[in-house]
Amino acid sequence: MSSLASALARPSSGQRVYSRAFFSGTAQNPIYVDHLPGKEAARTLPVVMVHGGCHTGQCYLATPDGREGWAPRFAAAGRDVFVVDWPGHGRSPASTDLARLATQSIAESLRVLLEAIGPAILLVHSASGPMAWWIAERAPHAVAGILGIAPGAPANILAVLPEDPEEVAKLSHDISLGCPVMTPEDRPVMVGEAFIRSFWANAPRFPAAAFDQYRLSIVPESARLFNERFNIGGRGLRIANPEALKDTPILIMTGDHDPRHPRAMDKATAQHLGAQFLWLPDEGISGNGHMPMIEDNSDLIADRLLRWLGERSL
Repeated sequence: MSSLASALARPSSGQRVYSRAFFSGTAQNPIYVDHLPGKEAARTLPVVMVHGGCHTGQCYLATPDGREGWAPRFAAAGRDVFVVDWPGHGRSPASTDLARLATQSIAESLRVLLEAIGPAILLVHSASGPMAWWIAERAPHAVAGILGIAPGAPANILAVLPEDPEEVAKLSHDISLGCPVMTPEDRPVMVGEAFIRSFWANAPRFPAAAFDQYRLSIVPESARLFNERFNIGGRGLRIANPEALKDTPILIMTGDHDPRHPRAMDKATAQHLGAQFLWLPDEGISGNGHMPMIEDNSDLIADRLLRWLGERSL
């Protein structure tokens, strides 16, 4: 464990602290980090939890219907947990130009955190997937393993979509391409209720009665990040050498009601990276969509992730 992680793991009085916070990241794009100390932190690797687009670290702290989130559950299992807010999201300082905040800029801020507390397990979701592959390639000493929850693929294996809004709009229901959208980069993206219900709150296991609470947690997003996520004009975040990740234990996990992450797509990502692919129905777990960390069986899935780490002595 690094000196920073050791310093954060316990207060000098010996009393357990349930959550503390600090700032990390780059000077241009600082990030707010919640730290939840675990009982066995000295003997286990810390876990860094990174949200996806239009979200904040809140999605790991608690569910919209008031249940314990993955962060406290992982901490209760003994691990130090660090929950990040991307630059310009949640409690991180406002980005100077949120509309044009690039995927790589966020990844560079995350790398600073990983370098300070690593080696660590990097748990990523959706649009933070490409950041994880990029960080693991450039700082393998800081990334001991990756848990990818319906993670975006490196742009290396994505189709290059035209920089033409009308042409991309014709592809918006193409599941094989992840239902792409192209957005103007002169303002942040604000997604509406219809979008949220279609892509994030559509699954049988989503806590529908708490939809309004969930909707209020959605934040403005970088238009550039959206365009990079769908590799518009070939501008997505790439890795130089997939072989560099072959020695990094990686699990990619996907549910059966995620319209932007069909089985074939995430399986192809896993194969490209030399990762293990876990299709939840193969484990007898069905009904999950894009947000398993807040769906009604979130505890079951957290336990499955912890088991995978334990089986690999991570």
